[in-house]
Amino acid sequence: MKDVGIGLIGFGTVGAGVVAGLQKNGELMANRTGINFVLRRVADLDIESDRGVAVDPAIMSTDAMSLVEDPSVDVVVELVGGTTFAKDIALKALKLGKPVVTANKALLAEHGEELFSAAAESRADLFFEASVGGGIPVIRALREGLLANHIESIYGILNGTCNYILTEMEAGDVGFDKVLAEAQAAGYAEVDPALDIDGVDTAHKAAILASLAYGFAVPMSAITVEGIRGFENLDVQYASELGYRIKLLAVIKYVDGAVEVRVHPTLVPVDHMLASVSGVFNAVMIKGDVVGDTLYYGRGAGREPTASAVLGDLGDVARNLAFKAGQRVPPLTHHALYGKIRPIEDIKARYYLRLTLLDKPGVMATVAKILGNHGISIASVMQKESCSGERVPVIILTHEAREQEFRNALKEITALDVADAHAVRLRIEDFS
Repeated sequence: MKDVGIGLIGFGTVGAGVVAGLQKNGELMANRTGINFVLRRVADLDIESDRGVAVDPAIMSTDAMSLVEDPSVDVVVELVGGTTFAKDIALKALKLGKPVVTANKALLAEHGEELFSAAAESRADLFFEASVGGGIPVIRALREGLLANHIESIYGILNGTCNYILTEMEAGDVGFDKVLAEAQAAGYAEVDPALDIDGVDTAHKAAILASLAYGFAVPMSAITVEGIRGFENLDVQYASELGYRIKLLAVIKYVDGAVEVRVHPTLVPVDHMLASVSGVFNAVMIKGDVVGDTLYYGRGAGREPTASAVLGDLGDVARNLAFKAGQRVPPLTHHALYGKIRPIEDIKARYYLRLTLLDKPGVMATVAKILGNHGISIASVMQKESCSGERVPVIILTHEAREQEFRNALKEITALDVADAHAVRLRIEDFS
């Protein structure tokens, strides 16, 4: 049985999970692949702390670059995170012709093109299943399983922190700040949750999925990103009354010759499959022109799910090494079928609009006239009772409208004396 030497850089939560998985199921992996997976080296800045798994101290080191260069290391697993040192590690390994397995979504979203080129030049594999959706095999589905499909759309709940917060806000009728604090106490949110709640983490994953689906590197600068920071419970409850549930959604679509890639809080019909995804779970729905809708669901982060994806990639890498089949599945296959990103101003969507208006005759007619002047048709209106007796919350759902026209109309409406300057605008996806 052929041995494949593994060099692990980054011995944190996920790194320890990878080692634990190898120790637990290494024999199973060997039986299924005919390859013996051998942990040759482990590098981390901290090699003293107890990770809950036993590792021979002789293979531990703080020198990551020497690990990459070690001839006994056949494949490098990068789990340090970030986009600087991690990039140097990955490029060094690829230029040496060594396959790289990573879970680093920020690295791939921001420097994927450079890494893909380096992998192609050296014909070394680059696998990154764990970068999107934790243990959910969505990368493999796009790269291999859905090869014969034009991808019409991808909708993803890709951040467990945000999904947990929105789920708890709806279930408990509690505010954003309180739920965020609870998520941090439970370990579902970082001490600094900015990457999660501002939508950046989801955008990194959306960039990777869109690039794989449409055959060109989608830059982060092309993605519209809106998070859930300071989200108001009022809108969660109103959406529920209207038959919707709010999710932080990655929306990726091919429409009229261009690709839309955006991340924002979205109203999802309560009877849709994605609306039922609760807590820290993730889900990705991919629609192909041949297969139709497919759904991938599971834990999107954490030690065991992410380690499972890394170990799965190691299995593919090891097989390719054994059969000298590097780049059998390239990390990104460029093609000319797509390549144009639609600006956010040109997208079309339905909208949820919450206004606070002066409670007197003619005000709603004025709002409706402004919307109509911009080609925006009202689907329904819900007016709530006023607490102060002067101004009332009014919730408007529109028919499909162009984003720029909606922005122009909203600017006019919020400038009215009868309207509060604070308005809430959310997009609706009906998945029709």
